[in-house]
Formats: sequence, C-alpha cells, structure tokens
Amino acid sequence: MTTLTRLDTVEAFGELREFLRLRQDPRQTVISVCGFTGCKVNGSDAVAEALKEEVRKQGRDDVPVKVTGCHGFCEKGPLVVILPQGIFYQKVGLKDVEAIVEKTVIGGEIIPSLLYTDPRTKEQYKLESEVPFYAKQERVVCRHSGKIDAARIEDYIAVGGYSSMVKVLTEMAPEEVIDEMKRSGLRGRGGAGFPTGKKWEFCRMAEGDEKFIVCNGDEGDPGAFMDGSIMDGHPHAVLEGMLIGAYAIGATHGYLYVRTEYPLAIRSLTRALEQAHDYGLLGENILGTGFSFDLELTRGAGAFVCGEETALMASIEGNIGSPRQRPPFPAVSGLWGKPTNINNVETWANVPVIIDRGAEWFASIGTEGSKGTKVFSLVGKVNNTGLVEVPMGMTLREIVYDIGGGIQKGRKLKAVQTGGPSGGCIPESLMDLRVDFDELVKAGGMMGSGGLIVMDERTCMVDVARYFLEFLTDESCGKCNPCREGVQQMHNILERICAGEGKDDDIDILLELAEYVKDSSLCALGGTAPNPVLSTIKHFRDEYEAHIRDHKCPGGVCKALIQYGINADACKGCERCAKECPQDAITGEKKQPHTLDREKCIKCGVCFETCPFDAVYTE
Repeated sequence: MTTLTRLDTVEAFGELREFLRLRQDPRQTVISVCGFTGCKVNGSDAVAEALKEEVRKQGRDDVPVKVTGCHGFCEKGPLVVILPQGIFYQKVGLKDVEAIVEKTVIGGEIIPSLLYTDPRTKEQYKLESEVPFYAKQERVVCRHSGKIDAARIEDYIAVGGYSSMVKVLTEMAPEEVIDEMKRSGLRGRGGAGFPTGKKWEFCRMAEGDEKFIVCNGDEGDPGAFMDGSIMDGHPHAVLEGMLIGAYAIGATHGYLYVRTEYPLAIRSLTRALEQAHDYGLLGENILGTGFSFDLELTRGAGAFVCGEETALMASIEGNIGSPRQRPPFPAVSGLWGKPTNINNVETWANVPVIIDRGAEWFASIGTEGSKGTKVFSLVGKVNNTGLVEVPMGMTLREIVYDIGGGIQKGRKLKAVQTGGPSGGCIPESLMDLRVDFDELVKAGGMMGSGGLIVMDERTCMVDVARYFLEFLTDESCGKCNPCREGVQQMHNILERICAGEGKDDDIDILLELAEYVKDSSLCALGGTAPNPVLSTIKHFRDEYEAHIRDHKCPGGVCKALIQYGINADACKGCERCAKECPQDAITGEKKQPHTLDREKCIKCGVCFETCPFDAVYTE
C-alpha cells in the first residue's frame, strides 16, 4: 500500500477534507457495484472488472467504477447502481456490461430487462430509492452504502468521515461526549440493549491506570451477517466510533475482535487500520491534539460463546474462550484486570453520526425506549432476503411484507425468529408487534444482534427448537453444569419428540429444565439458550402435542411422523418431482397426475420442495 501523507494537525485534516470534498462533482456519473458476499458469490467482481474495461474501451475514463460494501438486496445480486440518478440494475451478468455502458452510461437509456420487477404487482422500478425493498428503510449506520469505496479512506473523509472525531478532540470534554451518548438513547446493538452512555460512564469512573475498549465482531448467529457487512463496507465508521469512545472513557488501546470466518471483514479492517495509521488518525498524538490511541485486530477461532464479553476477553488474552462469573464487570475489571468497555460493531458505527447530527436528532428516531435504527439480516422463507436498516418501532409485518416482499411461493407466514439461537419465535398473530428491545422480550423473543429468520407454514416449530438447541449444545463451552447438561438434556428430549418417541410429560420437563438452565447458567449463552424452547411451547404448544399424542408433524418435516402423497387434483404432470426423486418412487405420464410409491419413498422431501403446484402433501 502506498504510504499516505501523515496529518500532524487538525488544520491539515481540514484542508484534506475540503480538497477531497471539492474534488467530488455531485453530477459525475459513477457506476457502483456491490462487492459484499451475496453479490460476490454471483460474480460481482468479474462484472466490476468488465465494467472498468468497458468504460476504458468506450473512451469514458471519466466514469469511475466503484466496488462498494453491501447494497442490501442480496436476493437480487449482483447489483449495479448508476449514480447520481440512482438507476438500479439487478442480477447483472457479464453479458449485460456492454449494454450498461453504451445504453445507460453513454446513451442515457434504461435497460428494462435489468430493472427490478415486483413479483406481486408486476410493476418495474427504475430508481433504487423507489424499489419497495429500500423505500421504507431509514439508513443511519448504512447511510453511505453503495456510495463509497470501503478500500479508500479518502472516500470516507470526503463524506465527512473522522470529522466527528476531530469535533470531539477539539470541542468537547470526555464528560460531554458521554452525556451526548446518554441523551441520544443509544442502546447496545449486540443483544442486551444496555444504554451505551451509561456503560461508557461506568468505565470512565472506574479506577485504573490503563483502560481498554473492545469491538465485538464475533457475530456467530446462524443466518446473521449484519456486523460482517458493516465491518466490510464501513470499516472507518467503526474505527472512528472507537476513537471517540476511547477519548470519552480514557482508553489508550483497543481491540477489534473478529471471527476468522469473516475474511472480507478482516481484510477491510486491516486495510482501514493501515490507512488510519498512515494518515495519523491512529497512534501517538493524533492530529497534534495530545490524544493517543491505537487499535489492533484479533482473530477469534469461531466459538459462539466468545460473543459473551468475559469469554471474548479471555480469548484476547490468549486463553480458552470461556466466561467467568460477574461481578466484577468488565467496566471495573476486564482485560488483564483493567477497566474495559465492550460494544458491538453496529453500536460503534452509530457513534460518529450521533456526534455529527446531535443526540436530539438520533433520539427523534424510534420509540420511547429504543432510539435510532436497527440493522437486520432478513433471511428464510421471504421473497426479498438481504440486509435492511429500519427505524425502531417499525412492525415485524412491515419488515416481512413491505420490505421483504412477503412469503415465498405465496404461502402463509407462520413465525419470525428474532435474536439468533438465543432468541425466540414470534407467531403470525403478533406480527404487528413493533421492533423494540422491550416489546420483543415481552413476546418471548429478543432483539439480539439483528438476525431475523422468516418461517412459513411448512416449518415445524418443534424441529426449529431442536435445531437451535443442537447448535447451542455444540457451542456451549461446558464450564458450568446447568448449561452443559441442561441444554443437552433439552436437546435429547426434542430429538425424541421429533423421532415420534415423545412422552406425555415431555413438555412439562422441558419447561422445568428451561427455567433451571435460564436461572443457573454462568453466562448469557446458557441464560438465553432455553428461549427457543420456551417461545415455541408458548406460541405453538399444539404442535408439541401433535407430535407426542397424535404422532403427527403439522409442518410436514419430521420424517418419523409423516408420509408423502400426491394430490391427483392438484398435480399437473409437469414431471419435476419424478425427475428429482432419487429413488424413482414417483411415476406417471406427462401432463397426467402422478403417483408416489411409499414403499420406495425415503422421505427426503425433494418432491415436497420442488413441486410448483403444492400437489405433494404430507400426512
């Protein structure tokens, strides 16, 4: 990497920012290509390179091609947006590159085949801001998505990056910064929702000659990728937030803790650290203000339990990542016994914009008890999967239907699982619940770090609980008996129920075990592990009873309790199920109803999933 010119004064930073700002022409055509995982696996890197070659070939070197962080609409990648108009193209392939440059960039024409078409209304949308997936979002953390190249610190500085840090270092006392955080109402986005300003205040007030801050980037929930996308696409926002927090708390050193399974985030953060050091925005005597702070990146081995604060700190210290008893809390005795403040990725990324726009502005978004926005990974049986950022207070129904586009194949919504493995399942009847830390808990769920899994009528809620308990059994560190043994015993019971061997008292035993594990476990992993069981029994007890008493699986998932069949009235004879069946158990003439031989059927479920007419049923 080319060494950048080190900035030794606040004035020098101001001059650089003004130079970069003036160099930007808001009317300039820019081709923005999403470079995050969902688009990358579908070939966005090759599309970006081809676009760069094509603009050179067409003599339009004045049109930059920017590979940016996540645009959000992962379902439709690779995504390409033509700025400043905001023309939105989806599912772009190499075959489309020449036309995009010739027709749209040079000719000003729209390519209808690349526009997003709403599958329900059949309406096409030309601009990104008009696409229903984006229309109801409110971007705060992801406000620069699709507009800046995360690989270039200059892009971040040009849109105001690091100006909040300069403001804090030159205009505000540490206590004023903490007060601003408290007035903003920002609560930790890692799951617990503890007020950020109070957390900082506790650490600042703690006695100690050395203090640390930590960014928890150990995102490990199945189906979650919010923090990964922020670290990849907005690394400098995370760094700037940590610099501000370090100044407020009085820390001189910090750690970015990221799981090894996030190579894109690690690459992006490593590059951002190098750039910030080269510009003098990290290290000794930052911008001549007398404030010194440095950061280093630590890779986690991928243990889910290391998302818990004390286990994370043990891992940073080079020990086995297992939790310890609290108190003392990290704010008093954290890394190496020193006062330590830990926030997650999204929390840190919120800090610069709060300083920039003010606590009152941030507090004006959201609900009384939950301010600002929340970034979710929207996945599961929903039409529009991806990364969404919505104001606190939006209902789950709006997220699933207005942003997510409803349930796949026109099926019925059954439940939404929030908060990851330690969260809960919220039924369709409660979809008008507002996204709020406290309201979700009342319904048996939790905010968590932001995973949101949508389930349809073909989901077995007992199997869902079994799946998450299996995950938590594997991820338990085994240090305390309630978690090590209790979660395993709950999982064993769920396995039996799904296998058709449930007993009449299994539900009562599960509830008793759940309360014991919840109240007695050492850390939050065990303390919240029973949530999938408790919430599914609370809202879907009838499914447990059907498994145990009737030996039926209403969702048609548990193999021991189902038989597949074909509804002759619904079958169109398309032969898709017959072609997919690995046992040749389905026979019939083309365009005539098919039959299924249950003697040959191994209950793999392929026919059930592939039939476009829902002619395959379970009983």
